[in-house]
Order: sequence, then structure tokens, then C-alpha cells
Amino acid sequence: MKRIVTIRPAPGDRATVERAAHQGLKVETYPLFSAGPVPWSVPEPVDFDAVLLGSANALRHGGAGLAALTGLPALCVGQTTAMAAEHAGFDVVATGARGMQSLLPHAKARQMNRLLRLSGEAHVPLDLPEGIAVDTRITYTVSAHPIDAELAEMLADGALILLHSGQAARHFAQECGRLGLEKDRIALACLAPRIADMAGTGWADCHHASSPDDSALLELARQMCQGGL
Repeated sequence: MKRIVTIRPAPGDRATVERAAHQGLKVETYPLFSAGPVPWSVPEPVDFDAVLLGSANALRHGGAGLAALTGLPALCVGQTTAMAAEHAGFDVVATGARGMQSLLPHAKARQMNRLLRLSGEAHVPLDLPEGIAVDTRITYTVSAHPIDAELAEMLADGALILLHSGQAARHFAQECGRLGLEKDRIALACLAPRIADMAGTGWADCHHASSPDDSALLELARQMCQGGL
């Protein structure tokens, strides 16, 4: 079986490693990113009907200002974000399985027309339905780091990389190009189709999970390592 590697930032990397162990897989972590808070202004909750959350990082780095917003219902991307939102005190009313765009019909059906999006600096633009307004507040930033010699040596021998975001896909592809690594020795397991598209071509193998959650991604990695795809 190929060596399986996650490059996501802490503490998400450790969560992936632990979940993989429960699924009978060994995943190694070489974070190429680190997340940290940025100053942001907390708006008046009365101006909004709900909060849009695409990542647990928005909560992890949101700071004390989040407490003023917990009276608003939350619409979350993925179970991990939903669990973090509940832990922070939000009432989660919808969990989308296909990205933040998939949450907008839930908001419209509930007549939640004024949405507050808590996000990172790098975020996917939304195609807003008529009558829906979104105010985006940036609560965190993610910094990218170069591939070091240890990871480069591993990649040269062949590995399967787990990609959790489009930003990760783009940066990883750029780093492989910068170092002249042979992409046809590296396989990619991506959380969503958009991520696979952003990784580009030329890889030994590249597939996306059946749903955007860690369990599905790890099951995909298992199948790819066993030649089942």
C-alpha cells in the first residue's frame, strides 16, 4: 500500500490521522499550511437571520466575538463544522454535503434572507439566489509553507496525498512543479470535484470522494491504494 499523507493544517491533520486509524489506515502528516486569527469586526446580530459556516477554522479562530452571534441559527458545511458550531453554542439548522452553495436553498426555504458568512481569506464565491444577501466577515487566514526535504524524498518514492481544499491543491501542485517532482509518481485523493480540478493533470491518479467528509475521503484513499479504482 502506498504511503498516505495529509498536508492540512493542525489540528485538522491530527483529526484525519486519528479517523484513519479507526478505519484501519495509516496516514502520515506533513502540514503545508498553518491557520491563524485575523482581527474582525463583529456585526449586530439583529441585522441577520442566520450564520453561514464553511470551516471549523472560522470558529476556532473567531475569538470572543463569536459569543455575540450564537443566538443566530447556523448553516454549516460538513459534520466537522457542524460539531464545532454546536460546541461554540450555535443551533445548527442545516448541514450541507456539497459545499456552501448547497446551503443557500435551505436558507431560502426557511426565509433566512440576510446571512452572515464567517470565512477565511481564501473562500469560494457564491451564486446568490434572488432575495438572499450575504455579508462576509474574515476571521482567519491560512499561510502556505514549502515542501521540505523529507516530504520531497517521500514524494519521489511515490505517495498518495489527501487534499482537503482548493487552496491545498493549487499550492501542492505548484510546489511539485517548483521542485521538479515527478507527478506521475504521486496520486491524489480529493475531498470534492472542484479540488480535483484545481490540482490539474499529470498525476499518477486523481479522484474525488463520494461526499465531502473525511470518512469518505479515507475510504477513497483505501480503494486507490488497493487498486479498486
